[in-house]
Amino acid sequence: MATGAPARGGYLDILRAPHAARLLAGTLVGRLPNGVGPIALTLYVRDQGGSYTLAGGLIAAYGVATAIGQPLLGRAVDLKGQPRVQLPAAVLSALGMALLALAGIGHLGLAYAAVVLAGLFTPPLEGGLRALWPSVLGREDRVHRAYAMDAVAQEVMFTVGPLLLTLLVSLWSPAAALLAVNVLGVLGALAVVLSAPSRAWRSAPREAHWLGALRSPGLLALLGSFFFVGLALGSITVAAVAYADDRGTPSIYGWLMAALGLGALLGGVTYGAREWSGAPERRLRVLVLLLAVCYLPLVLTPGPVAMALLAALAGVFLAPVLACAFIVVDRHAPRGTVTEAFSWLVTTFGVGSALGSAVAGPAVELAGTVAGFAVAGAGGLVALLVLLATGRVLHVSAAPVTPAAEARHAVGTPAPAAVHTEKNTH
Repeated sequence: MATGAPARGGYLDILRAPHAARLLAGTLVGRLPNGVGPIALTLYVRDQGGSYTLAGGLIAAYGVATAIGQPLLGRAVDLKGQPRVQLPAAVLSALGMALLALAGIGHLGLAYAAVVLAGLFTPPLEGGLRALWPSVLGREDRVHRAYAMDAVAQEVMFTVGPLLLTLLVSLWSPAAALLAVNVLGVLGALAVVLSAPSRAWRSAPREAHWLGALRSPGLLALLGSFFFVGLALGSITVAAVAYADDRGTPSIYGWLMAALGLGALLGGVTYGAREWSGAPERRLRVLVLLLAVCYLPLVLTPGPVAMALLAALAGVFLAPVLACAFIVVDRHAPRGTVTEAFSWLVTTFGVGSALGSAVAGPAVELAGTVAGFAVAGAGGLVALLVLLATGRVLHVSAAPVTPAAEARHAVGTPAPAAVHTEKNTH
C-alpha cells in the first residue's frame, strides 16, 4: 500500500458543489435513528428494567430486519427512484420505534414486532447518497474523494450521535430520546428526497437477474468479510454498556462510543487527505489487519480515561476501511445495481452487528465485560481471514488497476455512451 501526492482540492470543494451539503447533512440526520439505534435500544431496555439479553435480542431483531429491508428497498430505489421509496420507508420505520417507546417491553411480542417494523423499513439513504454523488459532483476524482468524506461524515454522526442521545436521555428519558431521534430521521429523509438531484436521479439499465448485485463473486467476498467487521462493532456496543455499569457511571458509555467515533473521524480525515495507489482490494486487506489489531487491546478494560483512549485507537482504521470498501463495491457491483450493492454492504453490517450484540449480551452475563470485548477482537481477526481466503476471487473479478481505471471504477461511472442514465437529467 503506497501513498501518492496529497489529494487535489479538499472536502470544502465538494461541499461547495450545488446540493452537496444538503444531501450529506440530510443523509446523516436521516440515518441518525439507525446509527444510534443499538445504543438507544440498550438504554431504553435497561431503563425499563430489562436484561442485557433482552436488549441484545431486540438489537439483533432490529439489525436482522434492517439487513433484510436494505437490499430490498435498495433494489426498489434502483427501479422506482428515490422519493417514492425513501420517505415512506422513513415514516414507517419511525412509527415502529414510536410504538416501542409508547408500549414498553411488557409485551415481548409487541416489542419485537415494533423493532422489526422499524428495521425493515429503515430507508437506504446511505446507498442512495453514494448513487447521487456522480450526478452532483461530475468529476470522477471529486466523487472518489466524496467517498472518503462520506466515511468521515459517518464518524461525525457516530461521535455526536451518542452524545446527543445521552443528552436527550438526561434531559427527558430514554423513551423520549427514542422518539426524538426518529422524528429527526424523518426530517432528514425529507430534506434528501425533496432535493433536485434525488428527484431526477435514475439508475442505469440493469440486466434482469433474480440475484441482482449478489451475482458478483467479488462483491460476495467483500460482504463476507464485512459481516465480521459488523459483528465486532455490534459486540462493542453491548460490552461498553457493561463496562459503564461496572464503573457505576452510565454516562461513561456515551463517552466511549464518542471516543470510538472520534478515532474513526481522525483516521478518515488522514486517509482522505491522500491519493492512494495500487489495487484497493490489496489496500483493504492491510486496513482490516490494522483494524483487527486495534480491537484486541479493548479486553484490557483499564480505567475510564485509558479505556477511552483504547476506544479511540479501536476506531482509527474504521473509516479508512469503509472508504476503501466503497471503492471495492463500485468495482464489483453489476451495472444498474449501485444502490442495491451499497445496501448489501449495510446489510452485512446489520446482520453482523446484530449477531455481535446477541452474542456479547450473554457473554457479558456469563463471563463478564472482558468476554464482550473479546468477541470484538475475534470478529476483526475473522474478517481479515475472509479477505485473505478470497483474495484471488476479489482480484480476478475486478478490472485491472491503473490510476485512471481506479478512479473510473471508484465512482461506478457507466460506459461513455450511457453516462446520462446515471446522471441528473433535469
